[in-house]
Amino acid sequence: MDSGRGSLGKESKETLVADKKEGIGACGWILVSLSFLFVLITFPFSIWLCLKIVKEYERAVVFRLGRIVSKRAKGPGLILVLPCTDVFTRVDLRTVTSNIPLQEILTKDSVTTQVDGVVYYKIHSAICSVANVTDVHLATSLLAQTTLRNVLGTQSLSQILSGREEIAHNIQSILDNATGKWGIQVARVEIKDVRIPMEMQRAMAAEAEATRDARAQIIAAEGERNASEALKQASMVLVESPSALQLRYLQTLTTLATEKNSTIVFPLPMNMLQGYYKQ
Repeated sequence: MDSGRGSLGKESKETLVADKKEGIGACGWILVSLSFLFVLITFPFSIWLCLKIVKEYERAVVFRLGRIVSKRAKGPGLILVLPCTDVFTRVDLRTVTSNIPLQEILTKDSVTTQVDGVVYYKIHSAICSVANVTDVHLATSLLAQTTLRNVLGTQSLSQILSGREEIAHNIQSILDNATGKWGIQVARVEIKDVRIPMEMQRAMAAEAEATRDARAQIIAAEGERNASEALKQASMVLVESPSALQLRYLQTLTTLATEKNSTIVFPLPMNMLQGYYKQ
C-alpha cells in the first residue's frame, strides 16, 4: 500500500512539469509546421501577433501544444510565439509583499491573542510557479496564515511578546522549505502587531506596577541600610577624635550661612558636651 502511494506521488510529481525525454509527437510537429507556414504566408502582418515583449523583471513561460518549450522561461526582451499552438504566461520576478490578515490565536498558556504580520517573497523559478501550483500567490498567503497560527499556538504570551524575531525566523524557515517546490523564495517574515484582550492588559499593567513598587521598596531599604552603616562609621570616627565633632559643627554652620534663609543659629560651646561623652 505504501509503495503504491509512493509510486503515485512520484508519478504525479513527474507529471507536474513536462518530461524532457518526450516530445510533442509527429502530429504535434505537423501542427507547428502549419502554424509556422501560416506566419510566413501572412508576413509581415502576422509578425505583430507573434512578437511579444517581456520586461526585465518578467519571464514568459511558453506552452507549445500543452508542453513547456525548452523547459526554461523566456525573456527578457523579444520572444516569438506561434499562433494557434503557443500560449504564454507572464511571471513577475519582483519581491512581493503579502500581508497576513489578523489571526485569532490561542497561546500555550490559554490566552486569546490577535496577531498579524507581513511576508516578503519572490519567484526564483518561473516554471515551477506556473506548472506546480494553480495560484502561487494565493497558496503562499494561505500557507503563511496557517503557519503563523501553528507556530504561535505552541508559544506562551510572554514568549510571543519577547521573542518576535526568533518566531519570525522560524516561520520564514518553515515557509521557505514548503514553498521551494513552487519556485518561491521567502526573503523575510515580520510580526507586525500582537493584540491582547483589555482585561489581560489591565492585569499585566497591575502586575508590572506591583513589581515596580516592590523593587522601589527594596531599593529604599538598601539605601536606609547603607545610610545607617555610614552613620555608624561616622560615629566611631567622632568617638575616636572629639575634635572632629567640633569641626563638623563648624562645617554645618558654614553650610547654613551660605543658604539665604531666616535660620537662627545659637553657638554652643563644645566643652559642655564633654560630660556626656565621658558618661
